[in-house]
Amino acid sequence: MTPTPTENKSRQIQVTHEALPLHCPMPDMVLWNAHPRVFLAIEKTGEALCPYCGTHYTLEGGAVTSAHG
Repeated sequence: MTPTPTENKSRQIQVTHEALPLHCPMPDMVLWNAHPRVFLAIEKTGEALCPYCGTHYTLEGGAVTSAHG
């Protein structure tokens, strides 16, 4: 079964580590609501803002920390 596309009505989206590397628009967004794909660096800060549509993404669990200090 194909998931139903979502309209990006919510400007706050929480994503999981499985969604990395993060890009906007996300695969489940409807095409007419899309803009050119842009990859967003969310790993260091735990949040990112899309420069095209202004959607604010937060990473579940916060920033990715490296075990290598």
